[in-house]
Amino acid sequence: MFEERIIRFMRLRKPIAIVSLVFVLVALGSFFTRGLNLGQDFTGGTSAEINYLKSVDQDAVLAALHKAGFHDAIVQHLDRASDVLVRMPVQKGHETSISADLLKAVNFDAANPAVVKQVDSVGSQVGDELYQQSVLAVVISLFLMMVYVAFRFRFKFAVGAVVSLAHDVIITVGIFSIFGWPFDLTVLAAVLALIGYSLNDTIVVFDRIRENFRKLRKYTAEEVVDLSLTETLRRTVMTVSTVILVVLALLFLGGPALKWFSVALLIGLLVGTYSSIYIATSYALAMGLSKEDFVIPVKTEEDDRP
Repeated sequence: MFEERIIRFMRLRKPIAIVSLVFVLVALGSFFTRGLNLGQDFTGGTSAEINYLKSVDQDAVLAALHKAGFHDAIVQHLDRASDVLVRMPVQKGHETSISADLLKAVNFDAANPAVVKQVDSVGSQVGDELYQQSVLAVVISLFLMMVYVAFRFRFKFAVGAVVSLAHDVIITVGIFSIFGWPFDLTVLAAVLALIGYSLNDTIVVFDRIRENFRKLRKYTAEEVVDLSLTETLRRTVMTVSTVILVVLALLFLGGPALKWFSVALLIGLLVGTYSSIYIATSYALAMGLSKEDFVIPVKTEEDDRP
């Protein structure tokens, strides 16, 4: 009866652990050799929304900016073909009059006048501070998650949860490094959101494991974990499917501003679901998880004797 109702997830934990380790090493290797394609939130620079009277060609705007002395600019259309977003790093010689110089540069066609709106500038020093604070925020969040899980369950679970969360962060950030996708504050917000989502999914699994350890005394730790994962699998699939639908809507309908935020969420959801099933529980088993961690021993009369 027991054999028929469970999926043997833990039979594959060793080969999957090897695959996960390879992915993590590749992600770390890319991060330390290639680095991240940091957005201007971290590197400093200027972004501006420009509204034209009529449709405008991106290459024409880029050429006008280059002619005016603005280098390494990126131009992309917004919701309409007459609206563009310009992003560029810190421009020497334009620090004090960036808005005026930009307005003069983009008005290259008298028949199609432009209006510069919402100019945002970030200094390189501020960008460095934001990057350092972002890394610190991720580290602190992982530490606090470990404390929470250790307090609610057991330290074995806490270490497994943190390893799982670190696995999700490393692979998600590593994919951005490998493909050179831009990494800005919106992507960082997605990573922090994924930490909370992945932990919530892991907590559900841990709670069911604790409950089953107290009910099923004659089964091994691996069998209890397999049963718990099987019982929570439907909930996990339904939850992640619903969230993925929302993320896909953001990706295809949210416009350029939400593109990389949505991509980071989509990657993290898939990786986080996988790690909740295999990484967190496998690590707890490797640390010697057993029913003695949850079952309260019954005192006998001999234990009460002085």
